[in-house]
Amino acid sequence: MPASKPPATAEHPTEGFHSLVLPAAPQRPMRLYLPTDYQPKYAYPVVVLLHAEGSSEAAAMRWIPRLSRRNYLAVCVRGPVSLGRGFDGCPVFGWPRKADALIATALRSVAAQYSVRPQGVYLVGVGEGGAAAYRFARAYPDFVAGVVAVNSQLPAVRGRMPSLRLLIAHGSTNTRWPLAEARRAARRLAAAGAEVHFQRYPTSHRLHPDMLRDANRWIMSYVTGKGETE
Repeated sequence: MPASKPPATAEHPTEGFHSLVLPAAPQRPMRLYLPTDYQPKYAYPVVVLLHAEGSSEAAAMRWIPRLSRRNYLAVCVRGPVSLGRGFDGCPVFGWPRKADALIATALRSVAAQYSVRPQGVYLVGVGEGGAAAYRFARAYPDFVAGVVAVNSQLPAVRGRMPSLRLLIAHGSTNTRWPLAEARRAARRLAAAGAEVHFQRYPTSHRLHPDMLRDANRWIMSYVTGKGETE
């Protein structure tokens, strides 16, 4: 008979997924992931995962094994706009142009309950979730350490942005937002002073298995202080 796990306490919460209900938005439940061998006193970087339009935080939860089970506290945010139900009958959600307050509230809730790394917030968004991540980083430039935009159409560049670190991961046969458009966005961002790393993958608008693996490597290069060298 396998040994049972000790009961979770406030000082020693268990690893895995936990519900995160925000008092300011109880109708928008989220999911918090505590990493394998979670150490309560260690200051973890935080990764905020933003799903694509017409999806939900359940999709973002499935990304975590591809990203890392060990390196981060992860927050899977549900888009604030209800879009009815998807093909499988489950509720789906989207991102308005302004979702910054919801993301900021989620991060403050996590920081109040867990030990997090100062200036260690990274956002990973797919599709419209990538655009929402980018807008949040522009609104909170001192809050966000980096953004990973996967198969995303990024908003227009406005002004200088020397503090922005951005990984653009894009499918070479993406017909929703063509590769050429993503490259133009990367050039505009770099010209505005952002630190941009661009990577293409042999896929369409769907996630390629290497996208999140490379996102983990990119994020950890900054967490460990080595920076992106490619």
